[in-house]
Amino acid sequence: MMRNFLLIGALAGVLGVTLGAFGAHGLRGRLSPDMLAIFETGVRYHMYHALALVLVAVLMTRLDGWLIHAAGWSFAIGIVLFSGSLYLLAITGQRLLGAITPLGGIAFILGWAFLAIAAL
Repeated sequence: MMRNFLLIGALAGVLGVTLGAFGAHGLRGRLSPDMLAIFETGVRYHMYHALALVLVAVLMTRLDGWLIHAAGWSFAIGIVLFSGSLYLLAITGQRLLGAITPLGGIAFILGWAFLAIAAL
């Protein structure tokens, strides 16, 4: 499972940097400043949690149990739901997608909580 989280984190990092560059160079001038800020928020949290996934992979050599696995899956799900919904919201303008964003935020919070409890 360690390799899986390392791979997911590394691929999430590749995608996060790619989307960040796309936002900075491809979307500037095409999106309103508000929508561009939403897109950039998605990229920022995407990258934080790509790194968190790599951290989980490294910590799996020291911590065992379901909590460390739950942390990794929560971070991965959070990237998809939180950042993914913000990307789609910014590009499509569909406000309904904003209803998904808090679910991703909850996944991020749970991931950090699981990691903290695993450390205990």
